[in-house]
Amino acid sequence: MTDGVLKSTTFATSWLPRLSGDNLRKDLIAGVTVAAISLPQSMAYALVAGVDPRFGLYTAIVFTAVAGLFGSSRHLVNGPTGAVSLVTFSALAFIDPDARLDAYEAMFLLTAMIGVVQIVIGATRLGDVTRYISESVVTGFIAGAGFLTVLGQIANALGVKAQGTGHQPVLERLYLTLTQPGPYNYKAVTITLAAVAIAIFGRRLLRAFKLPQVEMLVAVIGLSALAYWLGWSDAAPGIKPAIPLIEAVPAALPTPHVPQVNPEWLAPLSTSAMSIGILGLLEALAIAKAVAHKSRQQLDYNRQCLAEGIGNLVGGFFRCMPGAGSLSRTAINYQVGAVSRFSSIVTALAVGVTVLLLGPYAAYIPKSVLAGLLIVASSRLIDIPRIRYTATASIADTFLLIGTALSAVFIGVEYAILIGSTASIVWYLLHASRLKTQELVVSPEKVVRARIASDADPTDVRIYDFEGDLFFGSAPELHAFLEKAKNEASKDGVRALVLRLKRVRNPDAVALEVLDRFLDEAKKAGLVIFLAGVRPELHTALERMGVAQRLGEEFIFPEEETDYSATLNAIRAAYGSIAGEQPRESQTPSYYMI
Repeated sequence: MTDGVLKSTTFATSWLPRLSGDNLRKDLIAGVTVAAISLPQSMAYALVAGVDPRFGLYTAIVFTAVAGLFGSSRHLVNGPTGAVSLVTFSALAFIDPDARLDAYEAMFLLTAMIGVVQIVIGATRLGDVTRYISESVVTGFIAGAGFLTVLGQIANALGVKAQGTGHQPVLERLYLTLTQPGPYNYKAVTITLAAVAIAIFGRRLLRAFKLPQVEMLVAVIGLSALAYWLGWSDAAPGIKPAIPLIEAVPAALPTPHVPQVNPEWLAPLSTSAMSIGILGLLEALAIAKAVAHKSRQQLDYNRQCLAEGIGNLVGGFFRCMPGAGSLSRTAINYQVGAVSRFSSIVTALAVGVTVLLLGPYAAYIPKSVLAGLLIVASSRLIDIPRIRYTATASIADTFLLIGTALSAVFIGVEYAILIGSTASIVWYLLHASRLKTQELVVSPEKVVRARIASDADPTDVRIYDFEGDLFFGSAPELHAFLEKAKNEASKDGVRALVLRLKRVRNPDAVALEVLDRFLDEAKKAGLVIFLAGVRPELHTALERMGVAQRLGEEFIFPEEETDYSATLNAIRAAYGSIAGEQPRESQTPSYYMI
């Protein structure tokens, strides 16, 4: 019990020893710098999800702090992200657009459900399964989500109302928005273009002078002030301002709130919770792995899954929207010099203080400012060099990348990650089920090597080498090969087979049953079988299933420390069994070479 308490304490506070002297200063600077980016991004991503901007800020406070406290990565910063926000918008499409309070409550419930899904994945150690989901899927999804986010902000960029509903394809909604009878708001267009220019050229300028990357915060403050000075954000009673504005954010921190549970919501939200939960973990783990590769940190994937889940679960009870790891904020956190997860706590605190002091002034922020910033940020997610590099790696990578991206655009962003992940795992299983086999021979120089076309057919003993996973997926291939080997041996008068199993892994009951039946049939046909290089796990499985007893331990040659000795001994025993005595010197191999 004491060990469990100590382990739990260490789990959440492993960053504490780092908080001293220079390390504390670095984390404070990094946290405040990331907060400057997080403020405008959080409000913008709330717009992507179709909800009040304050919920994005609440997520940047609660979810960022909780996930940072329990996470494994020292540099990963969590919060609202473009991809997750876009899927959240699609997930809430079944709610009547006019029923805003229902949409908010459904979102809080969805956030908590996502947390449960991620906690289950982490607790059952299924986080390791994410290794079998290709990076091509993540790259394709993020590119597709980035493209959709850009399209989704066209209405705000033009200062008009978005047309259509979440049930309609995004391209159809874009067409309806562009062709609506009302005129475009050119004041909003001007603000959008100015925001794009500041985001692009401001970053280059700040990087040139090695200054903190606060171009997005500058754009929000500067253009909001400009719009107010020009009178575009003023509104007389009953008259709308010249450009659409976001809603005011209460000068208060998020408080506990139990989400409303409507039974009619559970079915549609369950599917979305699964897809967003997986997406969030893939996004967070991909970013954490990329940074860990540079920082040389060892990650605990399942612990990070638990941290993401705990963050979303707690966030659901504090009016938060779903969140995940943020690529831009994590990159800045690492570049500025953060050394521990405490920087995430600083970021959350800085956002919270800003909300308390300046929350009501959010009512003066034009939607077109955030639209311009989102267009730039989302365009950067479409990493052309990375896409080109991935697509040229293999046909499978090209298929996964393009298929996932097109699924996001034409089928639905909430299904794209599930489609891509399923295709990736199926591809892996098909690849893993391929049991590699090759025939070996004893050359005139008494060397065991791979057989070549010019070698004569062995007349007495044939040797086969196996490599791969010995599980149910490879069982049909194993059965077909062994049947072929047995038939060819009977046809050519071969009297013994040596099966080298040194490089087979993960034996299961289905594949071992195939091997057991083959050994029985071979024995009836008068064919002597020797198993060489048998690893301990395989040997144990053969003993448990009684295969070792039925075959006879003298025909099993366990893996030995000396290289290839088990294989050489098995071959010598095979020739000896044929001669009924010690094999001739010409038949005795001296060493092994592949």
